[in-house]
Amino acid sequence: MTAEPTAEPTAQASAEPLTKTGGKSPRALKAARMRQSLARFWREYRSHRSGLWGLGALLLIALIALAAPVLVGADSESVTDAPGMALEDPSGEFPLGTDQFGRSVLALLVWGARVSLTVGLLAAFLCVAIGTLVGIVAGHYKGWFATVLMRITDWFLVMPTLVLAIALATVMDRSMWTVILAIGVTTWPTTARLVRAQTLAVESRPYIERARALGGGHGHIMLRHVLPNVMPLVLAQTTLVISSAILTESTLAFLGLSDPTVTSWGGMLQDAREAGAVSAGHWWYLAPPGLAIAAVALSFTLCGRAVESVLNPRLGVAR
Repeated sequence: MTAEPTAEPTAQASAEPLTKTGGKSPRALKAARMRQSLARFWREYRSHRSGLWGLGALLLIALIALAAPVLVGADSESVTDAPGMALEDPSGEFPLGTDQFGRSVLALLVWGARVSLTVGLLAAFLCVAIGTLVGIVAGHYKGWFATVLMRITDWFLVMPTLVLAIALATVMDRSMWTVILAIGVTTWPTTARLVRAQTLAVESRPYIERARALGGGHGHIMLRHVLPNVMPLVLAQTTLVISSAILTESTLAFLGLSDPTVTSWGGMLQDAREAGAVSAGHWWYLAPPGLAIAAVALSFTLCGRAVESVLNPRLGVAR
């Protein structure tokens, strides 16, 4: 007789959380909030016409790069099986002419997109990863450790990035991974300083003090509280860093410091210079890779400005 009254409140108490959450588990609620946030982000992003143009151009270039074996053939980079004569003018068979080996410049341009985009993306992600790690650690910890980290960051910041990248690419083996490493380890200081400033702002908020009072350790605070709050800044910074990484890769390839066995836009410019395209007036050999580099860099910049405006409306970036 006495068990019935105690059973009813227990059942009611267990039913109340299910009623408030609609019977969903915490994981399902987190996924639903994530979908709502992404939908809200996309609605805001669509209002920026320049960002849509940049995103459309990047998607088109990425599709062309992925479909390169189908569009131009897998043997279009071969020197021994070149289909044309050396440095032919643009024609119906070769819309952008040929290079000094008789290969189609259009086919090389399509293949070069794969290498240039891959190097730019991987180098940018490496740069942002290093900068985010250093920025969060330097902003979270105080004292001599943070001071040493920031002095190292300042040293990399004042040194010319291109000179450091050239030095690393010179002493290491000439390969695509060397270029990625050279760009990534020399371009992270700006991201580190931005993330550190955001980390200091986040850790001054009251809920960080409550997390510490409840026993939250350094790893818990940095991973569960600081990192999610700096991710919008990191995302915007990534889109802006990719364009500079592609330009740096093209510069290193133009200087002959990349892998000579792969085709990239910077390598095409280097080959055109060595073939005397500048003095001979072979514009079809020089202009396409240069315009492609400029188009990709501009597209990533437009996307980055749009993302930055959505995540921080106070910037007032033009739409």
